[in-house]
Amino acid sequence: MEILEITRELGKAIQADETYKKFAIAKKNNDDDRELQDLIGEFNLIRLNVSNAMTDPNKDEEKIKKLNGELQECYKKVMANESMIAYNEAKTALDAIISKVNLLISMCVDGADPETVEIPDSSCTGSCSTCGGCH
Repeated sequence: MEILEITRELGKAIQADETYKKFAIAKKNNDDDRELQDLIGEFNLIRLNVSNAMTDPNKDEEKIKKLNGELQECYKKVMANESMIAYNEAKTALDAIISKVNLLISMCVDGADPETVEIPDSSCTGSCSTCGGCH
């Protein structure tokens, strides 16, 4: 089997994994959450207003401060939304798996035996040059 064909099989395996399925559901729920989408739209509008206020030749520092406060409050609302919380948790779990896959591939490219190579724990960067010693 060619490398790209094997990679497609890996992609199928990832999509069949429960972690990916939870991520896909959380992503859809995020997209379908009207309240969240409205908050994200509001956040983007405030961010644009902040950017415009900061580039205005007649900068109004008080206005910028007020807009930054609004931006922070809106961000807190976005991040406190149940759909966003579930999405972030699912994305973090999926990212951890993808990170391990990438690390395993990198270790094999560096010459490790694919049959016996061990993926280090999450505190390991995979680079021996920054390591204080193994476990």
